Amino acid sequence: MFTPQGPTLRELTRQALSSVEHGYDLLAPLFEATPFRTPDRILTAVAGALAELGPFESGLDVCCGTGAGLPVLRSVCAGRVAGVDFSTNMLAEARRRHPGATLVRADALALPFAPAFDLAVSFGAFGHFLPDAQRTLFAQVHAALRPGGTFAFPLPAPPPVGSRTYWALWAFDAAMRLRNALWRPPFVMYYRTFRLPDVRTRLEQAGFEVTHVPLTPFGHRPDGSPNCRLVVARKG
Repeated sequence: MFTPQGPTLRELTRQALSSVEHGYDLLAPLFEATPFRTPDRILTAVAGALAELGPFESGLDVCCGTGAGLPVLRSVCAGRVAGVDFSTNMLAEARRRHPGATLVRADALALPFAPAFDLAVSFGAFGHFLPDAQRTLFAQVHAALRPGGTFAFPLPAPPPVGSRTYWALWAFDAAMRLRNALWRPPFVMYYRTFRLPDVRTRLEQAGFEVTHVPLTPFGHRPDGSPNCRLVVARKG
């Protein structure tokens, strides 16, 4: 999962014992060489699905990190492309990699935007938001979109109960809960707090109309449901 160019175990441990913001400041120079960076395969699939839903004028990447999602916005948006993140060092990496984008340092729970965007996306950040924070996040994104604007993000299907991946995610979340019970500051990162039925309800509570489309490159499960969806939330 990690390459020789990525962080060492000592560096990852130091990050995990920090706050979320400081942890990502530490990880930023090596983030692109970690499995935490959204894979290009997912980015390409999302760009293809969004191309069918457009056209869009302006786009915002929420919790943009080092900017892996910014090319997705550029491929489907005719106008301004922006990213927002609270980590200074992650934004520095994003500026280095994507010099044409507008990048803003801000907390996603207090976005500093008027209704200015036609499309908002987010990749891989939702594990940092517990359910109450998800409600605030969705309300903030809703406020940053123009009427008729779209908030879209990929959402993989949960692993089958009892599978190796299921137990790995369960163990990770349990370890994080134990860490946060014993150590301060907390590091919020959970994999099992972002399920489609709950997410749909919270988006609707924020004022979105919610649909989803399969990301076909990832195929389907034995029951016919997609292995990965693009959640599409539209502002009325």
